[in-house]
Amino acid sequence: MIRVLVVDDSRPVRALLAHILDAAPGLRVAGCAIDGEEALRMAQQLQPDVITMDLQMPRMDGYEAIRQIMQSCPTRIVVVSGNGEREVDASFRAIEAGALVLVRRPHGVGHPLHAQTARELVQTVRAMAEVRVVRRWSASRLAPRAGQGARRRLVVIGASTGGPPVLREILAELPQDFPLPLVIVQHLAPGFIDGLAGWLAGSSGYPVEVARDGALLRGGCAYLVPDGLQVALGPGLTSRLVPAPPDHGMCPSVSHLFSGIDRELRPATVAVLLTGMGKDGGAELKQLREQGALTIAQDRASSAVYGMPGEALRLDAAMLVLAPAEIGKLLARLPFEPFISTYFAH
Repeated sequence: MIRVLVVDDSRPVRALLAHILDAAPGLRVAGCAIDGEEALRMAQQLQPDVITMDLQMPRMDGYEAIRQIMQSCPTRIVVVSGNGEREVDASFRAIEAGALVLVRRPHGVGHPLHAQTARELVQTVRAMAEVRVVRRWSASRLAPRAGQGARRRLVVIGASTGGPPVLREILAELPQDFPLPLVIVQHLAPGFIDGLAGWLAGSSGYPVEVARDGALLRGGCAYLVPDGLQVALGPGLTSRLVPAPPDHGMCPSVSHLFSGIDRELRPATVAVLLTGMGKDGGAELKQLREQGALTIAQDRASSAVYGMPGEALRLDAAMLVLAPAEIGKLLARLPFEPFISTYFAH
């Protein structure tokens, strides 16, 4: 039985969440808290498996509650967010504090989307109950050494559960004049991609944008693939965004990102597979390795969920297995030390 602590200052919202979670097989609401102070106290007393956390609350907001809970009694936390721009932006501060994932607040009973949004909440809580609690890492910066021009032309990164803080740590290692564009697929609930771009840019100090169809990808910037679209990357470093079916249940998917790289560009690519559930991207990472790309998987110790990078290891798809800061440091050096990809490939 998965025990859940519901935290929200709105009585109707608490009642809705409790109704949805208690009605789901295998879930039980262990308690409800009306603000961050009560959430902290109840988390310590009840030791729930998962906490659903509101952000905008009196006395102690959700961000501070998450920070203190992760210090005193680390727990799996799901941020349940509304649709407002303010809440979306704040949600990524919550990820920074230690929350695992974001989900939209379910619609009320009688709304046409109630069943769908309730199901998404239940599925997220169940999935997060299987995730181990991870601590945050501190980022340090490595100054790249001057040298010859880059052999690599592109970096592609795929991430799912636990990905945002890992992406932040990798990007924080990159110098502002890093010459390669980065294209990133991060599995998220719909509507959060703009907030993720802003949070990553602000917290890492590295420019991050949402990719646009037909845009030329430039060095010194990371591009997030938007909701509901798959991406293909052309030989001239252009992005083509297309409506396409989900792959591994995801749109955008890491598999589509990796397989959508133009064949001429693949030998000049660095592909990175980060923390996440399932197998998205594993087989395609192996194909990229066979076609000359430098392939990297996140290590088990730093991964919130080792499904995706673990699949890469099972398939022998990754040349390197590294912690997030090491990935960032390697990327920072790569354009200035072309030999490094050959050295590590053996």
